[in-house]
Amino acid sequence: MQSAGKSLKEALCCAQGEDRLTVGVYESAKIMTDDPDSVSFCVLATDEEFECDIALQIHFTLIQSFCFDNDISIVRVSDMQRLAEIVGGKAEQLEDAHCILITNPANGSWEDPALEKLHLFCEESRRLNDWVPEISLPGR
Repeated sequence: MQSAGKSLKEALCCAQGEDRLTVGVYESAKIMTDDPDSVSFCVLATDEEFECDIALQIHFTLIQSFCFDNDISIVRVSDMQRLAEIVGGKAEQLEDAHCILITNPANGSWEDPALEKLHLFCEESRRLNDWVPEISLPGR
């Protein structure tokens, strides 16, 4: 699980450097609706307030369902503060970091080893009936 966290951090940093991150529940929903084939990976982030936010739980359920239907790998992260630190300026307001998408590059000619490791991790988790595995992000 630690290597999955490291791979997630690497994939997020790589995607951010290539301007392939979408941050925010509504922004992510728009991308998923407009061009679902462009989405490669989805990260859902929670915090203590998540349990009390029914609207966010409904959004997460819909996003998870969409990801399952469109064969998009998805993970959950419980440290939203750390996730926001990793993606930096893209998540200036913490509430925007609840959902982050990594999209495919426009030219389609790339290989991201960290993202490949994450896809394999998610595939293995699904085999074990863990449909939305939780990943712990590494510290600084």
